Amino acid sequence: MHYLEFEKPLAEIEGKAEELRAMARSDGGMDVSKEAEALDRKAETLLKDLYRGLTPWQKCQVARHPERPHCKDYIDELFTEYTPLAGDRNFADDHAVMGGLARFNDQPVVVIGHEKGNDTKSRIERNFGMARPEGYRKAIRLMDMAHRFRLPVVTLVDTPGAYPGKGAEERGQAEAIARSTQKCLEIGVPLISVVIGEGGSGGAVAFATANRVAMLEHSVYSVISPEGCASILWKDAEKMREAAEALRLTAQDLQKLGVIDRIIKEPVGGAQRGRKETVEAVGKAIETMLKELSGKKPEALIRDRRQKFLDMGSKGLAA
Repeated sequence: MHYLEFEKPLAEIEGKAEELRAMARSDGGMDVSKEAEALDRKAETLLKDLYRGLTPWQKCQVARHPERPHCKDYIDELFTEYTPLAGDRNFADDHAVMGGLARFNDQPVVVIGHEKGNDTKSRIERNFGMARPEGYRKAIRLMDMAHRFRLPVVTLVDTPGAYPGKGAEERGQAEAIARSTQKCLEIGVPLISVVIGEGGSGGAVAFATANRVAMLEHSVYSVISPEGCASILWKDAEKMREAAEALRLTAQDLQKLGVIDRIIKEPVGGAQRGRKETVEAVGKAIETMLKELSGKKPEALIRDRRQKFLDMGSKGLAA
């Protein structure tokens, strides 16, 4: 288990319990079950206490946890007959964005998402989930296909932001993000989005301009990372905790502001401690949101989606 900074007290207790069990395994005559169980109960109580009152910065850390389920995990578990479609038919295939045709509960859909990778090799290949212009142009191509064949679109958002490299800028990063956002607003099919980890900047909005937007309980969604915000406002990236508070980037804040529609509960300790339960919860949320939109005419879907974003923020201002 990879422990986060604020989980160090928990790591000590769980480490001691494991040490006791290891000693018992090496010495068959030693009975440490009572001591180990007492430590387990203490760890369980501490875990609940830690996750009951997470700060916005701690939620950022949880959202970035390397052992959280990623886009590929959700596609593998929730979708059948997944057929990946590669390339933007212009420059290259961006491995930070995966997508294609699939079935969800036997319903044909198009699924698109950011993939961060789960080890050093795959993270480098996936560019840590930071898409280049060709990734957004691939998403546009898939959304066009979904519109043509009347297939609902499901997007899974998990990116620190679009890749800011020189090559990406030369190939029109800002234009590609803007066109992907525009395409989200134009397609006449149900479009639902789930923020499964980080929802960073325009790189996330380009996939999440949807009829329904959901967030996992400990995911984050913001115009900029706390470190980037702190560097701009205070010229000091170490003030990321203050920036996280100011950005209102938690699922709970964003639901109050009307930016998202629903929060998907995570197991105690975050998605990384209950991967199967988290994937199932996301699947149920996707099923519910698709049912809410089924039967709506293309014109109504487009009108409602546009109005949703025109109204954004008014709920929080009125409060």
